[in-house]
Amino acid sequence: MSGRLRVFIASSLDGFIAGPDDDLSWLPQPSSEPGGDFGYGAFMAEVGALLMGRRTFDVVLGFGGEWPYGERPVLVTTHRPLPSSAPASARAVSGSITELVEAAREAAGGRDVYIDGGDLIRQALDAELIDELVVTLIPVILGAGHPLFAGAQRRHALELIEHTAHAGGLISLRYRGSAGR
Repeated sequence: MSGRLRVFIASSLDGFIAGPDDDLSWLPQPSSEPGGDFGYGAFMAEVGALLMGRRTFDVVLGFGGEWPYGERPVLVTTHRPLPSSAPASARAVSGSITELVEAAREAAGGRDVYIDGGDLIRQALDAELIDELVVTLIPVILGAGHPLFAGAQRRHALELIEHTAHAGGLISLRYRGSAGR
């Protein structure tokens, strides 16, 4: 059985996942306190591979330091070669959203696939491939930036299955996507 296709992302109250110029300085930093990672560790424990947009990949790679995804396969959707500084676990892929998800599921070896990047998330949502979305609302209004759902091709009804309040006024909303029903 193949794993679920899942989203785990933060959004400003006005619906942006990054500010202008890919600014992420508004995101709270995780802490070592219980629950201080906002559920990310538990989420990643179930992930076998990531399917990531090129812009997201470049931003994460630009953080420097240790690669945050370890040895998990990271499939980067792009038509350009990855830079020589890319981790060995990352590889470039291209194709339709259905083909990309299938390749990521194969790489995940039966575990869940974490899909990351606004455009990819919208494509997978429109193709009804997403099983679950966790959107953590950050109590900040950016006014501009990169929107999470703007550009979806149609309306999508999601089913709220859980909500969790975190310190600092953050709220994680876990939804079942159309593929998870």
